Amino acid sequence: MSYKHLFFDWDHTLWDFEKNSEHSLRKLFKDLGLAGLGIPSFEDFYPLYSVINEQKWELYRKGEIDKATLRASRFKETFAHFGVVADEVAWTLEQCYIEETPYGQHLIEGTKETLETLAQRGYKMHIITNGFTESQTIKFTESGLKHYFDLLLCSDEVGVNKPDPKIFRAALSRTGAERKESLMIGDNLVADCVGARNQGIDQVFFNPKSLRHTEQFTFEITRIPELLDFLK
Repeated sequence: MSYKHLFFDWDHTLWDFEKNSEHSLRKLFKDLGLAGLGIPSFEDFYPLYSVINEQKWELYRKGEIDKATLRASRFKETFAHFGVVADEVAWTLEQCYIEETPYGQHLIEGTKETLETLAQRGYKMHIITNGFTESQTIKFTESGLKHYFDLLLCSDEVGVNKPDPKIFRAALSRTGAERKESLMIGDNLVADCVGARNQGIDQVFFNPKSLRHTEQFTFEITRIPELLDFLK
């Protein structure tokens, strides 16, 4: 198959969400004095928050909660697991987190070198993300990767999240890409890969943890530089 358009997910695929999030929250945990509220340590706080945050994002991807609910509840519920009721502090943490985290500089290993080579090989590259526009725009600019891409399409611009067909159709329409010449690359098995497959778009499942599954995708990789093995 000869591809011309590469559609990438952003968080967890190119931008290292875990490292940037942890770095930001470790600083805020100290700055806001969360240990003084009764949370034993950052090492207790962060893993629990990560689980709750992913649960909230899964509900958001399914359209079961909106952005405001996600933002208002994730830290509040994390606090509650430690028996801490401090809604004002939880909201301050949320606001600071949203303001600071997008400036993180950690990328998935091999991202910049891979994008540079793909650009040299003539591929047109784009981003389709379920992240919030106000955060993703900053990440996109501050990452140093913006110049590689022709389109940043955030789900809240379209009004639906991946894997909804509407966001894939919007991406194709805005880039002038045909399905047969397009490839979707992402770490989320359902949102990125099943969503693209359902629209007749070939897929690359980025599976760095080698998670077991029963789906059949066009390609599967564990490292971003592996894209260069078949995108000549």
